[in-house]
Amino acid sequence: MPETVIAPPLHRLLDELADFRHDIHAHPELSYAESRTTERVVARLEEAGLAPRRLEGSGCVVEVGRGDIAVALRADIDALPIDDLTDTPFASTVPGACHACGHDVHLTALLGAALVLHELDGQLPGGLGGRVRFIFQPAEEVTPGGALKVIGQGALDDVPCVYAIHCDPNVDVGRVGSRIGAITAAGDTVVIRLTGHGGHTSRPHLTEDLVYALAKLATDLPATLSRLIDPRHAISLVWGQITSGHAPNVVPGDGMLQGTLRCLDVDGWNQVAQVLPDLVDRIAGPYGVDVELEHRRGVPPVVNTEDEVALAEAAVRRELGEGSVLLTPQSMGGEDFAWYLTHVPGALVRLGTRTPGGITYDLHQGDLLVDERALEMGIRVFAAIALRALGIEEEGGER
Repeated sequence: MPETVIAPPLHRLLDELADFRHDIHAHPELSYAESRTTERVVARLEEAGLAPRRLEGSGCVVEVGRGDIAVALRADIDALPIDDLTDTPFASTVPGACHACGHDVHLTALLGAALVLHELDGQLPGGLGGRVRFIFQPAEEVTPGGALKVIGQGALDDVPCVYAIHCDPNVDVGRVGSRIGAITAAGDTVVIRLTGHGGHTSRPHLTEDLVYALAKLATDLPATLSRLIDPRHAISLVWGQITSGHAPNVVPGDGMLQGTLRCLDVDGWNQVAQVLPDLVDRIAGPYGVDVELEHRRGVPPVVNTEDEVALAEAAVRRELGEGSVLLTPQSMGGEDFAWYLTHVPGALVRLGTRTPGGITYDLHQGDLLVDERALEMGIRVFAAIALRALGIEEEGGER
């Protein structure tokens, strides 16, 4: 790995930051409740002599350097409402909460980058020659995402471009996945509630056979969407919950479907919103049930811009080595970093967390393990992107 200007301050901080990440992992906090996490970040930034600004509720923003803002870097800080199934010494101590999406890595990497760049600002002739804004964002795991509230509080004011990383357990540690254009999908929640006149299963003709209507919606709605909308949009409607009834011989009077609707591009996302209400009514209509559709719009796809991808890839190759960047496929998952990119250009890149030759874990699962070296890689990636955006050649710290 090349020895760049980032390496000396990073090596001095790395053990401390590893402990910091372990502490965050052991004390996960769910969306909009990240008070302890925020205070830990704020306290460490203030200890370094920086002046972070707390955001409303949770999260914070801090700037390093002087002059015009050259770039913003963002990390999400919330955990997921699932149990930690690992047996690590720093496993979650909070029942029903776990950093199973790597946000503990993201936020600690961003903190580390802020500390490294702050030190370099005091060492380099003329300092950094500009400002870097660091955004510690709450509530990525809920829709439509905490990004909107953070942007509403001025996080992108005067920012020319913005970057983020996301852990990827399908990529070996030391490598980074990148692509131009959409790198994630749009993600919505669809809830359908049916009500009708229940009755006995021996007389279904005297009822609105609600379970049958639910079943038709569960099977026909995804299938019809795939025929009604251009398949190149890759519409995917998958149900996660079907609820109705309590006895085998009773036709219930209410029931519910809940699922996620995903799409690879904005055009398809907008088309679904237009056709979904009529389609639900047409499928359920013959059964006489009353239908309530709740289509919760989530996030659009994260669409990486070409120039910003080029900058990130060049920075990563300089920092981690020539073979460190790979083309990553577009994910069907959603990410509220997309909202930032509706305001300014930028890019999200995927940080490898898999031990080479080891187990391939999955995100949003309680058994997720991240190779410990991924934290150092994340710090290097964030700091290298910032230095390149500032126009600093990393090896000698010169422009």
